[in-house]
Amino acid sequence: MSRLKDLRKNCGFSQVKMQMLTGIDQSDYSKIETGKRSMSFEQCRRIALALGTSMDYLAGLTDDPTPYPRAPK
Repeated sequence: MSRLKDLRKNCGFSQVKMQMLTGIDQSDYSKIETGKRSMSFEQCRRIALALGTSMDYLAGLTDDPTPYPRAPK
């Protein structure tokens, strides 16, 4: 998943920072990033929010990393 790694690096985040932002253990995050493990829906949501992108972009369904507008709370 090079786009995941590219996004993380473009944000200036380490894998440890991603652990703090998402609650996903660093070793599990590393496996997701290298494609050795799939992410759950919830993990994908957390990663997308932390990296300011859409879940569709992380899943490879679009080439546009721009996040969708968030619904008002």
